[in-house]
Amino acid sequence: MNQELKERIKQMKEEKDAIILAHYYVDGQVQEIADFVGDSYFLAEKATKVSASVIIFCGVSFMGESAKILNPGKRVVMADQYADCPMAHMVDLESIQEVRTACPDVAVVCYVNSTAQIKAASDVCVTSSNAVKIVDNLPNKNIFFIPDNNLGRYVAKQLPDKNFIFHDGFCHVHKSIHKEEVLRAKEAKPGALVLAHPECTEDVLLEADFVGSTSQIIDFASASDCKEFIICTEMGIFYELQMKNPNKKFYSVGHRQFCPNMKRIKPESVLHALESLEPEVELEEEIRVRASVPLQRMLELAK
Repeated sequence: MNQELKERIKQMKEEKDAIILAHYYVDGQVQEIADFVGDSYFLAEKATKVSASVIIFCGVSFMGESAKILNPGKRVVMADQYADCPMAHMVDLESIQEVRTACPDVAVVCYVNSTAQIKAASDVCVTSSNAVKIVDNLPNKNIFFIPDNNLGRYVAKQLPDKNFIFHDGFCHVHKSIHKEEVLRAKEAKPGALVLAHPECTEDVLLEADFVGSTSQIIDFASASDCKEFIICTEMGIFYELQMKNPNKKFYSVGHRQFCPNMKRIKPESVLHALESLEPEVELEEEIRVRASVPLQRMLELAK
């Protein structure tokens, strides 16, 4: 990235009283100019603590919505209006109502990778880093976990006393990581540890030495004495891994560990968002208020 662009972004941040939040999956050049980089839980929490009046969100649409839900008085602007998460649209209100009717005492546990409308119809939100802890703390025995099937099944294995109802949503990036590719990677790098995100399919997780969220993967690799790692999640995480661990080596499993939506965001689009303060995240107040309840409950239960 040229220095002129970097300086212009810095100048516009000061002029607009703005702060840049970026997810680990966006391009490394965008992570470089962000004020805070993290996974979805960290960013949701950080959004409630920043003093700036404008939040520039470098991530997909549900993340910007979450920031707006928790910060109604702030202006939340997406770095790219077309950066969206297919998984967030894989569950609908009818599915939730059907399960509530069939099982009145169910807790609808909503992965944060979902729309504001779906959050508003749920009992609590979770992220991959806190899902096990939060579901374990719920008084309900019956759990409807939406929308991600793979994360739901991973949580269920940790909590056998709960009764889970699963949905069929998935992350196309993590689902594209196959067991056969992991086995080939392990054969090619026999000394490497396999670190996997729980959105991967169960057969991939069984091959992993560690399963965790993006931030937990980074923490594990940074603390480990091992020098080589096979990473089963979106490749944007490599920027932070290499920044924190310049003397360690990280390998992908294949060429499909790539989210085209996250990679839409470029430093130039961040500058455009700062200059225009568009596209701004706007939500109906009724939806925002209802969606804030499960998100706030998540932040409280995850402490």
